[in-house]
Amino acid sequence: MHSLTASALIVGVVAVSLLAVLMTLALRSLRPRPETEAAAAVIQAADEPPRPVAGAGRVAVSQRTRPARRRASRPSRPDGLLPPDATVTFAAERAAANVNDVFTSLDRDLVGLVPVKRKVQEIGALLLVDQARRRFGLEAPRPNLHMCFTGPPGTGKTTVALRMAELLHRLGYLDQGHLVHAMRDDLVGEFIGQTAPRTKRVLDRSMGGVLFIDEAYYLYRDADSRDYGQEAIDILLQVMENDRDKLVVILAGYKDRMDDFFASNPGMSSRIAHHLDFAAYELTELVNIGQAMLEQASYYLSADAEATFRDYLAGRMREPEFANARSVRNELEYARLRHAHRLASDMDRQWSRDDLMRLEPADIFPRSGAALPQPQI
Repeated sequence: MHSLTASALIVGVVAVSLLAVLMTLALRSLRPRPETEAAAAVIQAADEPPRPVAGAGRVAVSQRTRPARRRASRPSRPDGLLPPDATVTFAAERAAANVNDVFTSLDRDLVGLVPVKRKVQEIGALLLVDQARRRFGLEAPRPNLHMCFTGPPGTGKTTVALRMAELLHRLGYLDQGHLVHAMRDDLVGEFIGQTAPRTKRVLDRSMGGVLFIDEAYYLYRDADSRDYGQEAIDILLQVMENDRDKLVVILAGYKDRMDDFFASNPGMSSRIAHHLDFAAYELTELVNIGQAMLEQASYYLSADAEATFRDYLAGRMREPEFANARSVRNELEYARLRHAHRLASDMDRQWSRDDLMRLEPADIFPRSGAALPQPQI
């Protein structure tokens, strides 16, 4: 009896073991093979919407699996350079660099100055071509971009320097593209030990942008043996050479004085690559500049006032202290003052919108000795 019971138990255990083995095999047969899993993943990925790729910009828009297709005729290179048989257009290069509006604003904001605008276009073209060459792996030394602006005051030198800083920033040659305006007192100290810290502070503020030194010839005073301007010049020369990839220096002033400055400092002259000469404005250009200034402020000249304005400028241009567009701006401020006083003096009269905008001959620079009308009280 006991032997039969033991035999029955053994048979039961064997049966259960066989049943477990059969169930395991059955489950394994139901699992998909790796090849099937890959195919299913491809089908699922193809049905999903595209997913943006972080940091891919306009080039790669998704990571979804695409069916294999014929490669482009010019395969991409692993180093990111364009293939030798690729082509570029500079309309596309200018649009990609977003510099078209810089040139447009330069034409819009400045009257005349055709040679200056042409030089700015040439510098911009040099940098665009330099960028395109690098995309093909054609390496060249970074262009020297230090400049000298010469000409009388009020001819747009600061405005062009601002546009130049913006242009160099958009083309990737300056990190920030700001403009720091400096003169002698900002760089040169009165006593020993003051000049170097002053100059270095200005240079630190200018890094990543443009340092515009107005009336730069005042840095050097040959007749004064105790002057510290040469120390500032020596520091500038070192930084202009060693950090020219971080900073652009523009020296500005009258042409004859700048020529004397360069003759006394040949090291500075050799570091200036581009010379832009700003000629004095013609009479018609000055009238146009004045009208543009008034238009921006919602004023205009009557026909008689324009003739008076032209006659006044013709006389002022012969005076040695005349400062071109700067003098025009100052005189128009006086014209607005006289216009406002003329209208406000007649307190009971009703003035129209056009009256508030229109300047008359009485508002344009009265003759010497003329007094402002007294308000009625």
